[in-house]
Amino acid sequence: MAKQQLTWKEAINSVLANSPNALHYDEITKEILDRELRTTLGATPAATVNAQISESIKHDGDNSPYLRVGKGLFTLRNRSSISSIITAPEKITENLKPNKSSTPTSVEPDIEDPQYAVISSFGMFWKREAIEWVRSPKILGVQQLGASSVDFSSQLGIYLLYDGREIVYVGRSTDRPLGTRLYEHTKDRLAVRWDRFSWFGLRPVDSKGVLGQLPEQFAAELIIPALEAVLIEALEPRQNRKRGDDLSSVEYMQQLDPAVELKRKQALFDELRPK
Repeated sequence: MAKQQLTWKEAINSVLANSPNALHYDEITKEILDRELRTTLGATPAATVNAQISESIKHDGDNSPYLRVGKGLFTLRNRSSISSIITAPEKITENLKPNKSSTPTSVEPDIEDPQYAVISSFGMFWKREAIEWVRSPKILGVQQLGASSVDFSSQLGIYLLYDGREIVYVGRSTDRPLGTRLYEHTKDRLAVRWDRFSWFGLRPVDSKGVLGQLPEQFAAELIIPALEAVLIEALEPRQNRKRGDDLSSVEYMQQLDPAVELKRKQALFDELRPK
């Protein structure tokens, strides 16, 4: 019988206890996935790991088992005190029940990452051909392999259209969401001029993959680093030695629209079917 998964905190503790160095929450998440400490990941596993640790530090203070030692970098405060509550994967019992309080109802951003309060998600160089272009298309993405998919068709923000690697158009989705705006570009003067697109979204994404409401306003101290991060990520200037302030932490990988995959299989079946 299949073994039961650890809670998020048990999985985080196990990873940190086995690392001699502090780890970024992205690295912690990757290790959890690689070691299969959890199979139910939700739509935002990295954000969930970050929230679990950050909430503990925020609410428990010196009693939290975690220490933030850098931007997004965490380690255990006292390894000896935490070792007793870590469950190794091979020792997981079938009677272990997930802790209902282990996953926050809303994923809070790390206060050390100001762009999280503006740019909630983005995708780079997504393929036009991976989407079925109807009036309400599915713009599907996953934060990490194994995570639940998110439909970004109702996302608001800015987007870029490419012909190969060349940017041919920059637009915004405000009164009409991303899916609608991109669909319109399959019918207007740009219809034959783009094959890929990138997008940067403002609506927050919760752990279930649901897009939240757009905040009424953003503080200047949050907008400035977010704008810098977006420009660096989108334009890739040669003199910038790093990507925009960890903006890669909220990047989503494109997922093929099931309708497109179905059409491909049907076309292959039709081609192989005896005449």
